[in-house]
Amino acid sequence: MEWKKLISHKRLGQETRFALRHDDRSEFKRDSDRLIYSAPFRRLQNKTQVFPLPGSVFVHNRLTHSLEVASLGKSLGDDVARKLIVKHPELAGTVFEEIGTIVQTACYAHDMGNPPFGHSGEKAIQAFFTEGTGQCIKEKVSPRFWDDITHFEGNANAFRLLTHRFLGRREGGFVMTYSTLASIVKYPFSSSLAGKKGKFGFFTSETETYERIAKELGLICKEHSDRGIAYVRHPLVYLMEAADDICYEIMDIEDAHKLKLLSFEETSNLLLGFFDEETRENLRQRIEEDGVTDENEKVVYYRARAVGLLESLCVDVFVEHEEAILNGTFEGSLIDYIPTLPRENYRHCAQVSLKKIYNSRTVLNVELSGYKIMETLMEALVGAAIEPEKFHSQQLIRHFSSQYDIQNPDLEHRIMAVIDYVSGMTDVYALDFYQKINGISLPIV
Repeated sequence: MEWKKLISHKRLGQETRFALRHDDRSEFKRDSDRLIYSAPFRRLQNKTQVFPLPGSVFVHNRLTHSLEVASLGKSLGDDVARKLIVKHPELAGTVFEEIGTIVQTACYAHDMGNPPFGHSGEKAIQAFFTEGTGQCIKEKVSPRFWDDITHFEGNANAFRLLTHRFLGRREGGFVMTYSTLASIVKYPFSSSLAGKKGKFGFFTSETETYERIAKELGLICKEHSDRGIAYVRHPLVYLMEAADDICYEIMDIEDAHKLKLLSFEETSNLLLGFFDEETRENLRQRIEEDGVTDENEKVVYYRARAVGLLESLCVDVFVEHEEAILNGTFEGSLIDYIPTLPRENYRHCAQVSLKKIYNSRTVLNVELSGYKIMETLMEALVGAAIEPEKFHSQQLIRHFSSQYDIQNPDLEHRIMAVIDYVSGMTDVYALDFYQKINGISLPIV
C-alpha cells in the first residue's frame, strides 16, 4: 500500500462532484466538523461507557470517552506524520501531513454505532436472534443477513451509520472522505469471516461500499470468495485503535477510583507501574514538591503521565513497523509491541479491570437492566416488522421517523430498520420507550 493513495480527498456520494467552498478548511477538517455537529454524535452523551450515567460522581459516558480518544488520536497522528516525513521527505507538503485530523475524526466516530447500555446492549441484539424469539426468522432471511444480525457489531454499525442513507434513496450517508471512512473499520471483513470473536467491519448492505473505498485507496485484499471478503486494515486504523485502547484502559481505572472500586494505593500502583522504579520515585517526589495532597489530583497526574508514555511508545512502534503495516503483514495491535515493562503492566491493568471493574456489582447491575430493556424493545419492534399489518405493530411502527426503512416490502430491510432505530437510542430514551410499551408509565401532557 502507498501513502499517496491511502490518503484521499474523494468523498463517498460526491465522487464526481465538487461542492463550492466558502472557507479554508481542509476536506478532513470538514469530516471532523460534520461528525461533531451531528445528532448521532450528540447522543453519545447519554450512552453508557462502562459505569452508570452520573449521579453524584461524574464518570465517562460515550461522548466524553470519544472526545478523549479523539484528542489522543490527533496526537498520535501528528507525531507519526512528523516522524515519517523525516523518513520520507517526499510526503512533506502533501495531504499526508493531515493524518492527525483523519485519525481524530475516526476516533470521534468509533463508538457512534454502539447501542445503549454499553456492551450488554450489543450482546442483547445478538442474543435476541441466537437465543430469543428472533430465532424464528432464520429461515426467512439469507445466510449472509443472518450472519450480520447474529454477530451484530458496533464497529460495523458505525460504518453503516456513516455511509447509509435511506431518506431520498441517496448514497453517501454523511458524505465523508474515503480515507476517514476506511480509518474507522477495525475489522475489514464480512460477518461470514468473523470467527469465534464475532468481530466484523461492515454489514452485507454496505459490502459494495467498503469494496469501492478499498479499491480506491489501494487496500490489500486478503480474501474474496463465496465465504466473504477480507481486506488488510487501513494503516491509520492502528492509531485509532491505540487511542481507544489507551483511553478506555487508563480512564476506566481513574473512574473506578472515583467510585471507590479501587483504593488510591491500588490505582497509583497501576498507573505508576508503566514506569521503572526510578521514574516512579521521581513522579512521587514531583507531586510532593508541587504540594498536591488530594488523592484524586494525584491520580489525574499519574494518569496523564501514563497516557503520555503510552502515546509516545505507540508512535515509535508504528514508525518502526511502517513497512510491515503497509505490506499488510503486521499482526496484533501497537500496544502488543511496546517495551516489556509497560506492555506487561497494561495487561496487568486489563486483568485488574476485568476482576474489579467490569465484574463489579455496579457494572453488572447496569448490564442486567440494560439487557432486559434491549431484549424487550427488540421483541416488540422486530415483531412489528415481521407482522406489520397488525394493529399493535402499526402503533409501534408510527414511532419510526422517515429516515428508517421500516415500510420496505423486504423483511431484511425492515429488520435492519429496527436495528438502526434501537441502536441509535440513548439509554434514557430506551428506558422511557421500554416503560411505555410495557404500560409502566404514561406520557404526561
